[in-house]
Amino acid sequence: MFTRFISLEWKAFTRASSFASNVVMKVFMIIGAIYFIGIFLSLGFFGFDIIEKTGQDPLVILSKFMIYYMLMDLLVRIFLQKIPVMNIRPLLTLPIKRRTIVHFAIGKTILSFFNFLHYFLFVPFAIRLIAEGYDAVNVVLWWFGITALVYCNNFLNILANNKDWVFMAILAVFAGIAGLQYYQVFDVTIVTSIFYHGFYATYYMFLIPVAALALLWVATFRYFRDALYLDTGLKGKHDVAETQDYTWLNRFGTMGTFLKNDIKLIRRNKRSKTTVMMSVLFLFYGLLFMTGALEMYDKPFWKVFAAIFVSGGFLFTFGQFVPSWDSAYYPLMMSQNIKYKDYIASKWWLIVIATLVSTVLASFYLYFGIDTYLFIIAGAIYNIGVNSYLVLLGGAFIKTPIDLASSKQAFGDKKAFNMKTLLLTIPKLLLPMALYIIGDHLSGPTLGYMVLAGAGIIGFAFRNVVFRQIEKVYKIEKYKTLDAYKQRS
Repeated sequence: MFTRFISLEWKAFTRASSFASNVVMKVFMIIGAIYFIGIFLSLGFFGFDIIEKTGQDPLVILSKFMIYYMLMDLLVRIFLQKIPVMNIRPLLTLPIKRRTIVHFAIGKTILSFFNFLHYFLFVPFAIRLIAEGYDAVNVVLWWFGITALVYCNNFLNILANNKDWVFMAILAVFAGIAGLQYYQVFDVTIVTSIFYHGFYATYYMFLIPVAALALLWVATFRYFRDALYLDTGLKGKHDVAETQDYTWLNRFGTMGTFLKNDIKLIRRNKRSKTTVMMSVLFLFYGLLFMTGALEMYDKPFWKVFAAIFVSGGFLFTFGQFVPSWDSAYYPLMMSQNIKYKDYIASKWWLIVIATLVSTVLASFYLYFGIDTYLFIIAGAIYNIGVNSYLVLLGGAFIKTPIDLASSKQAFGDKKAFNMKTLLLTIPKLLLPMALYIIGDHLSGPTLGYMVLAGAGIIGFAFRNVVFRQIEKVYKIEKYKTLDAYKQRS
């Protein structure tokens, strides 16, 4: 049966309307994978020598900081690792056991690159330990314990994407540990290093993560098995209905109608509310770069990088998934007499308003100097005049449908953020940094601000021309988008 499932997965991939773009993205992902494999292999083979030169035991040092390694791995998974999706509706009417479907879907995560990448670090490191005279049996037990923790992260990621309280608990633990360490209240590595080094120092400690892995598998299996019904989540809570007409937007015609729909979407849907919350958190992202707390980021071009995020949090979290937010009724909308230009303009103005609000809220950065806030203002102007167009243009190619009710469906699309959106985000960050560097190199920071803001002003001035070009792209991709929204990714 598993062989048949694999065959169906391959057919779904090769027959999808976005097959060509998927292949291109896979090529870029393979190149990225090779790059990270090379880094991890280098650390695995030469990390021992690097630590040993400091006069300390490499295994002890690695065990000391393993808690942060595992927490960072878990956070990276939550934001980047795509949870496997299965179209279970056709399968539930066939004589296939539910446990078989669930085991296959969960088992797909075992083959994730995010799991295998760690082998390129810990296997070479374990080989070096044995070659340097460490007890071979103890090293193998240590490796089993670490590997079990890696797969524990795999299942915690699945649960975090389906149970909000798990995600909040993970975030709270990470913030708590980092805060205690940063303010020198308590060094958590003193305790955790004993646990991680115990995988090597004893013959039984490795059984703890192995047992935890088994429990997480069972918990994940039971969660999805109990939710594997066609009518799961169809019953909703009966709350008091509230309506908001936003009649003041009627003066903007069709564009005002789209704006009203977007505002209602943000207010009423859990996922869209989360994006707004994330954009608020981006306001504080600049504290890592603007305060001089981290010397490695105390460079002007890094401040440009931070300024783009501080003012563009909503742009990156909500704007990059236009028109995916409307994927549920996009076919109906396209059957109406609607101008693409009005649709695109409504999304653009929503992004502009959010960017302006973020810039005003970020005025507390004036505490760190006028130069710091100038970075944010210049970044905001650039976001409005350039990045907003790039975001809308990228939306025509992403074609990732967003199921706004997916939190009630087994194996639903739990995250809209994926490798495709990451690749499309890179130009939005590198280009403003390059513009500032050019201006700064020619005549100093003032020209750097002016070049960055000037690019945004020019883009704003030519918005109608840009809208027409984006409209052409949307029209070209229209039927591919409609077809993609009918499929499960």
